[in-house]
Amino acid sequence: MRDRIARALCWALALLSPRTRRPGRHTAAFLAEQAAPQYEPEPVSPWSCPWQGPSAATVREIFHDGYGMPPLQRERWWATAFAEIGIDYDHPTANITPVRGTGIAA
Repeated sequence: MRDRIARALCWALALLSPRTRRPGRHTAAFLAEQAAPQYEPEPVSPWSCPWQGPSAATVREIFHDGYGMPPLQRERWWATAFAEIGIDYDHPTANITPVRGTGIAA
């Protein structure tokens, strides 16, 4: 009996009081209030596109051509050869000091 009285009282108070509650989460009004979730696009993987650099044969040929030269001239030769095919070769241009040999004869 108490449940019926409590439910009737709640129903009467809900009718008489102003609507202060938000609509239930499964109603159309509640879903209309909710903003659509914003999804960020997935970053493009560098592995999804084909190789953009020179082929291994081309690089081998460039590096093979400079082996009879002194180190400084060889680095400049390689940088020039890569620049001709449009590749940026990380060639240091300031304060170049040659690398000392290890002293081990090959």
